[in-house]
Amino acid sequence: MSDAEAQIAERFRLVGSQLNERQRRAFAASEARTFGWGGIAAAARACGLAENTVRKGLGELDEEPLEAGRVRKPGAGRPALEDSNPELLDALRALVAPDTRGDPERVLLWTSKSTRNLAAELTGQGHPVGFRTVPRLLGKLGFSLQSARKTLEGAQHPDRDAQFRHINDSVAAAIAAGQPAISIDTKKKELVGEFKNPGREWHPAGEPPRANTHDFPSLAAGKAIPYGVYDIADDSAMVSVGIDRDTAQFSVAAIAAWWEQFGRSRYPEARQLVITADCGGSNGNRTRLWKAELGRLAEDTGLEIVVHHFPPGTSKWNKIEHRLFSFISKNWRGRSLVSHEVIVNLIAATTTSSGLEVHARLDDNDYPTVEVTDAELAAVNLTREAFHGEWNYSIKPSSN
Repeated sequence: MSDAEAQIAERFRLVGSQLNERQRRAFAASEARTFGWGGIAAAARACGLAENTVRKGLGELDEEPLEAGRVRKPGAGRPALEDSNPELLDALRALVAPDTRGDPERVLLWTSKSTRNLAAELTGQGHPVGFRTVPRLLGKLGFSLQSARKTLEGAQHPDRDAQFRHINDSVAAAIAAGQPAISIDTKKKELVGEFKNPGREWHPAGEPPRANTHDFPSLAAGKAIPYGVYDIADDSAMVSVGIDRDTAQFSVAAIAAWWEQFGRSRYPEARQLVITADCGGSNGNRTRLWKAELGRLAEDTGLEIVVHHFPPGTSKWNKIEHRLFSFISKNWRGRSLVSHEVIVNLIAATTTSSGLEVHARLDDNDYPTVEVTDAELAAVNLTREAFHGEWNYSIKPSSN
């Protein structure tokens, strides 16, 4: 490429991305005309265009300018498919609409709505179209690629908001009176071993940590069941990491361990313990063993235990989820949980800018299946509140 061509190429590099197709032809043509003999070939090489394109631009230089906003003359170019086939957009909309209607035996209703499948279905309906054209048509209809968002909570209980307010008032009153209030739950169970953990962390270039190809439980060195007890007023927590099963005995043992290690000294004047919990799992409101174990805890501590359950499907509102568990997950992201010791240490090292303090312990006890008889349940000194007694109740020592 000559120096003159190089200068044309540099000028085109600076402005070419800002020009439409007609303006690019005009630029190349003007350079060719001022270049002189051999200008068409030189401009074509410098601008990366075909020589016929430059010749077309030379002809357009002598024509009347087009109307503002137009790139081509009226009628130029191949008509859009949707213009030549007015039924095409309606046919496509019927295939991808959220409330898709039609014969339930049609295969497309039960397969991925990929552009290839959509193109094949449209072609089968008498609307021939290429799969590369489908995205443009979908954009014209207002559709875009999106993933599912977790926002559905199932049927909403009519007293959901009232229960939230009730929990908030009870916790606020307890904290104001200097009484302990905790949020509890079980974090997702983890396989112990060289398994890939979601997320990334810094490593020397070309030296990523290695993990098992498959997440088969048979490859694990065991399992870890983190059960958290979050002190709402103190912004601190203790997590018991179990190795057996997530039972009500395990749950209450975690609460008892928190009380003995931290709660008793932190709240020396405590008369009651307010607990907020989900409706399901080992601390579910319908679990007999949960209530029986809380009865034993009340006897051992002398505390009145006040329990408030979140309505079904609203576990994300439990403070422990976003004040503790989310930060634990961030702290061990991208790192294999190779042993129980590693898990305990990673949990204990979790902190936040607001000052969250986390303690962790390993609970290596076994928790066999236990059946609670009617007589044992009746012996629990349990009082249900007038407002949704299945969610709100208190358990006192039998002497009270």
